[in-house]
Amino acid sequence: MKDITGGVVAAKGFKTASTNVAIKPQNTKRDMAMIFSEVPCVTAGVFTTNQVKAAPVKWDYRIVNEFDTAQAVVVNTGVANACTGTEGYEYCNDEAKATSEVLGISPDSVLVASTGVIGAKLPMDKIVAGIKKMPDLLSDSEEEATNAALAIMTTDTVPKQVAVEIELSGKTVRVGGMCKGAGMIHPNMATMLCFITTDADIDKKLLQEALSDIVKTTFNMISVDGDTSTNDTVLVLANGLAGNEKITSKNEDYDKFYEALYVVMEGLSKKIAGDGEGATCLFEVKVINAKSQEQARILSKSIVTSNLTKAAIFGHDANWGRILCAMGYSEAKFDPDIVDIYFESEAGKIKIVENGRATDYSEDEATKILSAKTVTAIADVKQGTQSATAWGCDLTLDYIRINADYRS
Repeated sequence: MKDITGGVVAAKGFKTASTNVAIKPQNTKRDMAMIFSEVPCVTAGVFTTNQVKAAPVKWDYRIVNEFDTAQAVVVNTGVANACTGTEGYEYCNDEAKATSEVLGISPDSVLVASTGVIGAKLPMDKIVAGIKKMPDLLSDSEEEATNAALAIMTTDTVPKQVAVEIELSGKTVRVGGMCKGAGMIHPNMATMLCFITTDADIDKKLLQEALSDIVKTTFNMISVDGDTSTNDTVLVLANGLAGNEKITSKNEDYDKFYEALYVVMEGLSKKIAGDGEGATCLFEVKVINAKSQEQARILSKSIVTSNLTKAAIFGHDANWGRILCAMGYSEAKFDPDIVDIYFESEAGKIKIVENGRATDYSEDEATKILSAKTVTAIADVKQGTQSATAWGCDLTLDYIRINADYRS
């Protein structure tokens, strides 16, 4: 497997475009993007677990589950089109119709996504105008891929793209994607939009199985603030243009494709966690030697979502009691009297707890390790062989500032 550039247009046959239509009147940056495949794609999707689901989530769920293929995705920022009732769903229908007219495809092959303020109505005159502009701007260039990744950002500070290349049945296959997400991020679908494209030829059911399984240990293992959004969406489009022997069973080619999709999704997950609103570092939590993966996942997520622990990470404070506390209220059964805890970063590794008690560690060394841009906490529960990793970020004063005036 090889890391490559190109993001969502790394795979053969995909193009993207972006533009500014000032969905928020004061906005001057790109706020709409389009992804287009030269041929129809089999699709897979995973969506928010929030009971309050935005109209685009309902639209995309129908397209993914009721139709064999899709060919285009239209995304806007600024307005989430959530809590907008039947009118909001009609907006999705109007977007699909406008896209079908300019691209010459069926409305039922158009996926839509929105992110931004909940409860506000989409300015459909601006949305339709943007849709009409973008077909002439479609390109498979890396520059346009980056522009599209920029266009889907809200409070993100950097565009998020990952792509890899593998070989399946003697053919070069690529998997790439882009995502956005910085706030309202919590496990069981992180609050985000994520679009992944591949030129692999793969059965639709197997594509969905792979996506649904990988989400459990990637996007469902990140958290910024404990809020699960109304618009969370992960879409995968596979157009088959690589020409590999079609994957119709869980064979060696399926395993290679699964691994490539995992690498892309894990990479995007970590980019979201590290760019949490106001964050100064990526906070990684590993639980090792657990009885089961389920136990390890529960414990690691409890630590990474603890506001007290996140605040300690911001303060570069080795306050390990908060980690044990978060493990204790997770409801996963473990023996706190045998747990070891470590902190690790590019500055080194230090054992701060052994068998549930503090070691004679250096506070200065711990502070140095905790001052890095990526900080890892490792909890060894000594009960088995399973492990899990969760990703989050520190909790800063800027998080409150950003969210205090989000609508303005």
